[in-house]
Amino acid sequence: MGSAGWKGWDLVKWWVQEAGASELWESPTCGRVRVRLGCAAENLRKKIMLEDVLEVYPKQVTLKGGLACTLRPLEASDEKAFHEFFQAIPEKEKLFIKHRVSDPAVMRAWCENIDLGHVLPLLAVEGDRILADCSLHQQLGGWKRHIGRVSVLVHPQYRGRGLARALVRDVTEIARRVGLEKLEAEFLGEQEAALKLFGLLGFQLLLRLHDYVKDMQAITHDYVLMGRDLKTDEEYAGVG
Repeated sequence: MGSAGWKGWDLVKWWVQEAGASELWESPTCGRVRVRLGCAAENLRKKIMLEDVLEVYPKQVTLKGGLACTLRPLEASDEKAFHEFFQAIPEKEKLFIKHRVSDPAVMRAWCENIDLGHVLPLLAVEGDRILADCSLHQQLGGWKRHIGRVSVLVHPQYRGRGLARALVRDVTEIARRVGLEKLEAEFLGEQEAALKLFGLLGFQLLLRLHDYVKDMQAITHDYVLMGRDLKTDEEYAGVG
């Protein structure tokens, strides 16, 4: 049966049942939809909620020193600017990035295959220039489907303006509102400034493994994992 002509609660029930929900009901006290979801339906719920959350973007912000910029998700047309952004990152720092960001083909693949429900790059832009990127990574199934991973990178010329702090706070709020319960962030041991920033934003050290990972030149580094719990409102995560 199609959804034409359906409204409100009936349409919500059809959406969720089509996605494979095992149980669905409405709270008599507050009128909120509560759904017991299988994986497919949970992913659908997150997609619907993410679309709602992202309606506030693009968003204008003013940071330290009067820096005015726009926060918004990555778009397909950002390929050239995204490549230029990563080209500005010092070579030593590129060694700490998991992907070969100097390769234009990598940028092209990212911009041609945008899936914000899986990887959400939230950008700070000024005109056609990308100043910073903070990405929220989600697993759509498995043991860690309730945990998001966040990473952030700022253009060298715009550091110390509060861009990383602003972006991580926004991404944390997005994660909370789509129903994630925890956030993780991964670092190499030398990334002391990033470790300090995330600590100030509520992340705690989960583990540190000595000489555990290798950078792009096969040099070993300590692996650091930080994380934080998200206090999720019932309104945004009605999973029984």
